[in-house]
Amino acid sequence: MHPERRTHFLVWVAAVLCTIITTCVIIAGVVTFIGYLVIHPRIPDVSVVGASLDTFRFDSAGVLVIQSTIVMRAHNGNKKAHARFYNWHFIFSLDEMDIAYLQIADPFDVRKNSSVDFNYVAQSTPVILDPETEDWVDGSLKRDQIAFNLKGSTRARWRVGLLGSVKFTCNLDCQLRFHRNGTYIPSRCTSQAK
Repeated sequence: MHPERRTHFLVWVAAVLCTIITTCVIIAGVVTFIGYLVIHPRIPDVSVVGASLDTFRFDSAGVLVIQSTIVMRAHNGNKKAHARFYNWHFIFSLDEMDIAYLQIADPFDVRKNSSVDFNYVAQSTPVILDPETEDWVDGSLKRDQIAFNLKGSTRARWRVGLLGSVKFTCNLDCQLRFHRNGTYIPSRCTSQAK
């Protein structure tokens, strides 16, 4: 007859620890799922809600002067959580020529289910264009559609009750198009979150 084999004490300790860890992971998953259903979070975003091309002077010497007004919106669609935006940096450019930096130095809060608008006046100094850019600007004027680029990002963070804070980067990369008379051609220009 064989002697009865006993399970080593350390095997029992490892089994109990694995059971406790597994139970904690399941409970955390259930709490997260219930928190999601209760709070129903929406990712904060940034968008352009209006613009105008106030000045667009292009003379025969190839000197260009631009002034544009851009209205950007920081939006928080969460009904149960405030959002904080920070590191707000965007570049307004024409054919790879930077015109203005649209920035906010200090972090700012957006209340629950709310938004905040920022009006920027983007103005260039007089710029002498190279022949290639001059042809591009001339062609844009003839087509009655001048396209600018708006590119950049901001960080957003909102607190989800006991679950902690969630952080996102809101990336914006779109074209703002205007008619020659300065009116904005509306288009979707909303950030993508990562």
